[in-house]
Amino acid sequence: MAAGTAAVVVLSCSHSAAHAQSGAEQLSEIVVTADRAPEQLNRTGSSISVVSGETIATSNPGSLVDALRTVPGLDITETGGPGGTTNVRLRGGNTGQTLVMIDGIRVNDPTAASGDFEFAMFTPSAMERIEVLKGPQSALYGSDAMGGVINIITKKGSGPAQVNVRTETGSYGTVTTQGSLTGSDGPWSYAFTGGGQHSNGFSRFGYRIPQFEALYPNLERDGFDRVGGSARIGYDAGEGIRLESGFVSSFTRAAYDGTFSPTSRAVQLPDTPSNVTRLLQTVYGRASLDSFGGILTHNVTVSNTHTERSNYDVTYRTNMLPQNTTANILDYNGDSLGAEYQANLKLGAFGSLIYGAKTQSETAKTYTTAILPIPAAITPALAKRQDTNSVFALWSVPVGERLNITLGSRVDDVVDVGRFETWRATAAYTIAETGTKFHASAGTGAKAPTLFQLYSTANGTPTLSPEQSFGYDAGVDQSLFNGRVVVSLTGFSNDYSNLINFVTPTGSPGSCPVAQTTGCYINVAKAETNGIEVGANVDVIPGLMKFNAAYTYLHAQDLGNDTVLARRPKNFARFALTITPTDKWMIEPRVTTVSKRFSSANQVGQVDAYTRVDLYTEYKIDANWKVFARGENILNEHYQEVLNFGTTGPAVYAGFNATW
Repeated sequence: MAAGTAAVVVLSCSHSAAHAQSGAEQLSEIVVTADRAPEQLNRTGSSISVVSGETIATSNPGSLVDALRTVPGLDITETGGPGGTTNVRLRGGNTGQTLVMIDGIRVNDPTAASGDFEFAMFTPSAMERIEVLKGPQSALYGSDAMGGVINIITKKGSGPAQVNVRTETGSYGTVTTQGSLTGSDGPWSYAFTGGGQHSNGFSRFGYRIPQFEALYPNLERDGFDRVGGSARIGYDAGEGIRLESGFVSSFTRAAYDGTFSPTSRAVQLPDTPSNVTRLLQTVYGRASLDSFGGILTHNVTVSNTHTERSNYDVTYRTNMLPQNTTANILDYNGDSLGAEYQANLKLGAFGSLIYGAKTQSETAKTYTTAILPIPAAITPALAKRQDTNSVFALWSVPVGERLNITLGSRVDDVVDVGRFETWRATAAYTIAETGTKFHASAGTGAKAPTLFQLYSTANGTPTLSPEQSFGYDAGVDQSLFNGRVVVSLTGFSNDYSNLINFVTPTGSPGSCPVAQTTGCYINVAKAETNGIEVGANVDVIPGLMKFNAAYTYLHAQDLGNDTVLARRPKNFARFALTITPTDKWMIEPRVTTVSKRFSSANQVGQVDAYTRVDLYTEYKIDANWKVFARGENILNEHYQEVLNFGTTGPAVYAGFNATW
């Protein structure tokens, strides 16, 4: 760890996205991800951001990632706009080092090379809120939670039946419609959601990039379609018995382009007719039982997540003639079956103890079918299974009325791969009289090698061991002027070791342990990330104007060659000014600014800094109806998130929202 790292101070706004709430409401908000149980935000020492339902509703209704852009410390890149491959990095970690859950159910893709989650697959209509837990969290959630956890919480019914319908249309032939039915009746609660989206899109490669539009004047549009829904049903049987089940399904189809490589014989024409279909399905059942008068609560959860991807992948070599075209169908089928027991034991003055065990079985099956230039039969490429058995415990203890401490540990045994032990400690000190909370956390993280990294026929290395990390953060949340101003500051640092990299047979450092002509995966890399996160919510003029800001400074270094890690900007920030001229009308300009970064490893392919301005407005016609409009990139900024891939030009969307 660098000598200066310990001095870094970071500001992380635990509530930066919930800009409509007062300071007191934000500090007393209940979160469930930080300590595996409901906990007041001002009692947890973890750094956690909450994306509220209102933020989700007023962002792009067809995009989960646009709602996540409000979170300090979280960087997002889309390869050619909505529906393209989306990479989400938390505090500078790799994409597969963030665990993604839906209602506490793991949804990372077991067939992906890095084991990450494709955010374009999820239907935003199902979301109630999102909790983003930062820093190493493997002691709570196991593998993949090295950089943190994103927990997508779906809508849950309560009160009288309520129907909501929202639709919008606009630029790029975009139409989005979604709806929900929520409510409760006696011991039953229910929530059903559904939605669909279509966009003609724009060319993912080269769009609005002059040198490529001049070279390829007829770039084709790359469209996107998605349909999906969710269901969540609960039953309170009385006498401390509660049952719940949930289901989420989403299907997408997106066109995509190849990568331009002027020095490669393999890819000369990137504007290909390639496309990918994706299916995500997750289902769970959960039972809770209170015993000993509520002193001990038992929770049992069983779940299954199923993913399917099918790529029709086209490569042009020197021109579009059939003999110079390669086309393959690449199929990926993954399943993750889990069963978990968790107990919550109340210890009175000694706090509470959460303990439990989990077993998880992941399978990956992949196939390749050659179409051009010579058709061939379907060929199995990978068919493997990975089982993980875990035990965990978390002790939360209050020390007086102001200090709350947690100590947690976990052991994960990945069968035939390795075992790793992780720990986490947090502390929160609250001064209610001044609206102040000091918080700190430290812990270790680990990530088991993926099935692809272990067993890929061409590139797998069965002897890989888990990746490791150590990280800590410390900061302060401060409410001022009776909650009119809320600021938050957190400093974070992470050391990564034993990282898995792909190397060529002659690559350095390291070499392939077997004769693999195209390269292999080995435990070789080390990296360090540290930085500053800042969040602020300011009620500038009560009832008229509010200001919201989220800023991150990130230093992300590859310690093997002393270069900046790819696609990690040093500075990125988002600002929003919410103006309410009347109690029915809201106007919100939003500014996103990102510093330069490198698109590839070894500081190759610089992507320039940019500043993008968006605008959202809505008008409430009455208690049931409102109309809204939003403009994206209204000042026509030409920018890229991934080198040579397009981003939106000035775009306008409008629609209505109705609730009964």
